[in-house]
Amino acid sequence: MRYRRMPIEVESPEELGYDTITNNLSESSVADRKLSDLGLDLDLDELVLCYGDHLGDPVLRQAVATGHAGIEPDHVIVTPGAAAALFCVATSLLDRGDHAIVVRTNYATNLETPRTIGADLDVVDLAYDQAWKLDLDEVADKIRPGTTRLISVTCPHNPTGTMLGHDDLKRLVGLAERAEAVLLVDETYRDLTHTGERIPLAATLSPNVVSVSSMSKAYGLPGIRIGWAVTTDPEMHETLLAAKEQVVICGSTIDEHIAGRVLSERKRILPPIVADVRERLDLVDAWLAGQDTFEWIRPSGGVVGLVRFREEVEVDEQRFHHELLATHGTYVGPGHWFEVSDRSFRLGFGWPTHAELAAGLDALLLAAADARR
Repeated sequence: MRYRRMPIEVESPEELGYDTITNNLSESSVADRKLSDLGLDLDLDELVLCYGDHLGDPVLRQAVATGHAGIEPDHVIVTPGAAAALFCVATSLLDRGDHAIVVRTNYATNLETPRTIGADLDVVDLAYDQAWKLDLDEVADKIRPGTTRLISVTCPHNPTGTMLGHDDLKRLVGLAERAEAVLLVDETYRDLTHTGERIPLAATLSPNVVSVSSMSKAYGLPGIRIGWAVTTDPEMHETLLAAKEQVVICGSTIDEHIAGRVLSERKRILPPIVADVRERLDLVDAWLAGQDTFEWIRPSGGVVGLVRFREEVEVDEQRFHHELLATHGTYVGPGHWFEVSDRSFRLGFGWPTHAELAAGLDALLLAAADARR
């Protein structure tokens, strides 16, 4: 495999330097948490820093499995973040020339890893005019019986924030089963939905499905590097465990212990996070409704949305992004991070303070005025 750095990583806030950004609207998670914010009595002094369970901490795996029909702790493989789980799935399933179908726009690694492997990649592009709804007929048309190994989707979707309905998810499962392919569902935002509809953990629907998630986005804990893959297929499970063992053997004992405690208390920890995210979503949605430069499809889940300039607005998008940061101290995720035009950008509304979010929204209009043609 020949790796290349992705623009979303090269241009990330941590690479630019957080001190260069005043209003950071590029992040794809809720605000980073301190251990003291969690209200946990962790007693880390007594934790034995040994090689851990290769599947992951049993308490953490139990917490991941709880509440999902047919899912047991041994169906869960803990990984160093969701990115590692996605990497293990792609490298376990795909060889050079194998066929994969991936939704675009998407989190960059879901596209880049199959390409790095040398897989034959078909993309299914989401369209603003279709409210970012996945065209399942197009997915079906792109399946190559006997050749397609992987169908990769995200729900809730990054960067648009849209969600698959239950019926659409079940149809995708059926397509994967008939093709004898694996359906990978990146569910990183699953705990942050805003419509009242909560679709089941995808891995509960079929052995052909792998669900992936993490502690980073909804819980504001990217620093503990905890993600997981869930599958009920014994062969897939064994393969993913082998992949994990060959990359890292096991995870961090400290990280997994903290994550297990947090997830075990999600009924206390998560509700105020969700309430705050929904308040922020309403704020951004109202702001967008009150101006005529930008537009979006209101996200159904997560803490990001894909905003774009209205079609009638003539703007130099490169100058817009430059002025936005250089003059107005505000950073968003430009469209090229997701293989679309820089007339669009990912707006993250969960990470900045409320004051920074409001200031960043105002800066969008100021930078747009600077960059008008």
